[in-house]
Amino acid sequence: MRNPKKAKAKSKGKAKPKTKKEEEMECDDDPSPAAAKVWRPGIDPMDADEELEYDPTAYDCLHRFEVDWPCLSFDILRDDLGGPRSAFPHTVYLVCGTQAATARQNYVAFLKLAQLGQGRHGKKAAASDDEDSDDDSDDSDLSDSDSDALDEDKAGAEGDKERAGTGDGDDGDKMEDEDGEGRPRRGRARARGGAGEPPATFHYRRIAMPCGVNRVRSMPQQPAVIAVWGDNAQVKLFDGSKLVSELASETEPTAAILGKSGRGKPQELKPLASHSHSSEGYALDWSRVKAGRLASGDNRQRIHVWEPAEGGKWAVGGAHTGHEGAVEDIQWSPSEETVFASCSTDHSIRIWDTRERGRPMLTAAGAHATDVNVISWNRGVSYMLASGADDGCVRIWDLRNFAGSSGSGSSGASGGPTHVAQFLYHRSHVTSVEWCPYESSMLASCSADNQLAVWDLALERDPEEEAALAPEGNAAAPEDLPAQLLFLHAGQSDPKELHWHAQIPGMIVSTAGDGFNLFKASNM
Repeated sequence: MRNPKKAKAKSKGKAKPKTKKEEEMECDDDPSPAAAKVWRPGIDPMDADEELEYDPTAYDCLHRFEVDWPCLSFDILRDDLGGPRSAFPHTVYLVCGTQAATARQNYVAFLKLAQLGQGRHGKKAAASDDEDSDDDSDDSDLSDSDSDALDEDKAGAEGDKERAGTGDGDDGDKMEDEDGEGRPRRGRARARGGAGEPPATFHYRRIAMPCGVNRVRSMPQQPAVIAVWGDNAQVKLFDGSKLVSELASETEPTAAILGKSGRGKPQELKPLASHSHSSEGYALDWSRVKAGRLASGDNRQRIHVWEPAEGGKWAVGGAHTGHEGAVEDIQWSPSEETVFASCSTDHSIRIWDTRERGRPMLTAAGAHATDVNVISWNRGVSYMLASGADDGCVRIWDLRNFAGSSGSGSSGASGGPTHVAQFLYHRSHVTSVEWCPYESSMLASCSADNQLAVWDLALERDPEEEAALAPEGNAAAPEDLPAQLLFLHAGQSDPKELHWHAQIPGMIVSTAGDGFNLFKASNM
């Protein structure tokens, strides 16, 4: 049976847009309102005078922030604050890498976001917010006019409208370059807190990069040690322990501390190790079983495994070959230290063992009909793998079915593995997919269709339960809407990557062309 709490909250985030004419009709003599309907992005039409609104109670929190350049990739740093934790306010540590207008303007940033409250979200917060929703006094400055590099849009009416995927949004808080030298123009950073909530604070340290950052990953065993895939065909490892320690002890926002001293320039940090591939790439992952073991894959079909060596160095092994296209993503097994998976533009998913470079152990040669962009290995159920492709399809694989694969047949063909589930919801290429680290039946995906979807494989449609929940305001789900779709988040433009926070159940962070979103849905 579907979880009643999940079913109820799932449809609260969906509301049919209303025109002014429709709102006037509701005031007529007929007191019975029309049944609520789910509005589906990209499918259901919208009139020019219609505007989407979302129910703040669908979220426990929702924050938006950005650095001064788009980030294709980021990672969440495991912290010493314990977990699982649920009490607000929260503190989150991240690392991200930029794609700037010129190579020398790029950097990797370590971020601390502290005092993250609920704002106007959640049932209690929304109830209190009704009393002062028009009071601008709730918009408090995070810093003065000298804020640098990082800002958060207010979570008020204008910001909410933009995050719902409609409206023009509020560009007043957006940071821009001042002079082409990578120095951002000073701007405001504001956050809206609920009654009695302190304003959120933002802290950062930056490392200068000579190139754009395609992907960045934090080592699970030493979170401040990061791997950076640059668009100059180099992978570099950095130790940001000192910088993260500074962030942990910092209480005032970084911008307020820097003031006008000019000390906000990115630091030069010598890499621990580096390796030049024959071309640039994106595939990058640390092993969760063997500390320090890393794998990187490039656009010329090659995969290299990095092994930690004495003296804080790394030895990079020879190329694993077998793909016939660019290696798009890599995932280490959560239980076996020598096993990893990869996916490629050759439409395949392959399973490798580091002890044999010549060929993969297992292959799903036609895993998708198009390029396979991303994969994720389930940490809770080690034989489950998820993949996302250019055609918008998300598929779930049982690796035990790979054992009988011939290694050359297409997926579903004689001798080839077959997916155990698939979701055909996204309307453009899938850019990220990740299993929930604490609920093995849940995963999230985001796509170039500007939607982030949370799925729960344990859910099934229950018409009787849906009918029972209808009087409470739940919208009727269309028959073609997957029953496993637990939550849908919109409002970002060109989403690139998402991650679950392993220590804060339900919290998801995502990056897109217009910045970051950090949110926790009320039904997770």
